[in-house]
Amino acid sequence: MTLADLRKEYSLAGLVEKDLARDPFRQFEKWFQEAEAAKLTEPNAMTLATVGKDGRPSARTVLLKGLDGRGFTFFSNYESRKGRELELNPHVSLVFPWIALERQVLVEGTVTKISREESDAYFHSRPRASQLGAWVSQQSAIISGRSVLEESMKALEKKYAGAEVPLPPHWGGWRVAPETVEFWQGRRSRLHDRLRYRRHQDGWTVERLAP
Repeated sequence: MTLADLRKEYSLAGLVEKDLARDPFRQFEKWFQEAEAAKLTEPNAMTLATVGKDGRPSARTVLLKGLDGRGFTFFSNYESRKGRELELNPHVSLVFPWIALERQVLVEGTVTKISREESDAYFHSRPRASQLGAWVSQQSAIISGRSVLEESMKALEKKYAGAEVPLPPHWGGWRVAPETVEFWQGRRSRLHDRLRYRRHQDGWTVERLAP
């Protein structure tokens, strides 16, 4: 296969200003519901990009677990690489790659930790095995082998047998408050639709970007 074989035309839909919701959160919910209806695999999967103290970017896929007028919420180990980078530099970007729908959503903003009460409520909604896993994994640390995880898991299952698993102090949620949210829809001849909401003091401005 050559790269030429991968070329395609985007023709599923278009996006024009008159069809947009009044704010990016409502527009995101509309597109997200359409992604769910299309039965996309994990439509809440998003690429989170951060920057380390050396100025080098890093990216990974995490899962969106909440959305409201305050922003986009996800959960992680605060002592992981991304957790350390978020502490140093709160400016992040998110990408939702809904390729099957010829769409993507790009978010840029700043991140803050959510309250411990919110983190605790979400933590105890997770399967018990996932709760224990949050204690087991020293995320991003180098380990000697998988047996380290398996042995730690067994020890914690014994320790908390018949008891509630507490929220780890090193684990919780982050919320990205968006400054811009871009909705990208593929179009023919690579003349894609790119409509971006930009936050200002009184609300949101919508701008069309050249593809």
